[in-house]
Amino acid sequence: MPAHTLVRRAVPADGPAYVALVRALAVFEHLPPPDDEAAGRLVADAFADPPRYELWVAERAGAVVAYAATFMTYSTFLARPTLFLEDLFVHPDARRGGVASAVLARLRDEARARGCGRFEWMVLDWNVDAQKLYARVGAEEHAAWRLWRVTL
Repeated sequence: MPAHTLVRRAVPADGPAYVALVRALAVFEHLPPPDDEAAGRLVADAFADPPRYELWVAERAGAVVAYAATFMTYSTFLARPTLFLEDLFVHPDARRGGVASAVLARLRDEARARGCGRFEWMVLDWNVDAQKLYARVGAEEHAAWRLWRVTL
C-alpha cells in the first residue's frame, strides 16, 4: 500500500528541507545550486508579507519529500486568473509513489477554488518521465508556444 502524501502550504520551519530539495533539483538539472545567499532569499521571499511566490510541500511519514512553487498570472483571453507552477520537484527516493500526482491534484483543486481558468507549467524537453506523468494527469502540451527570456 502506498504511503499517504500530505500536500500543504509550506511554513517557515520547512525552509531547510525546501533548500535541500532545490539543491537536489539543481543536481538533477545539471545546474549550479543556489549559494547560501540565494537560498536565504528563496526562503525569505516565500514567507515575505506578501509572499513573492507560494511554496507548497509534500510530506510522507512527516518528512518533506517534494516542493512546488507557484504564482498567479492572468489570462486576458479567458478573463480569469491562471495558477502557474514554476517548480515541482520530488526527491529521487520518493519518486514513483504518487507524490507528484498528489501535488498536481492538490494544485489543480487550488486553481479551481480560486476561479482560475488555467493551471499551467513548463517542462524541459529532455524530461520525458515528467512529460509522461503530465499526460497521465490530463495535461496537454502546447508546443506552438516558445519561451523567450531576458536575463537581468
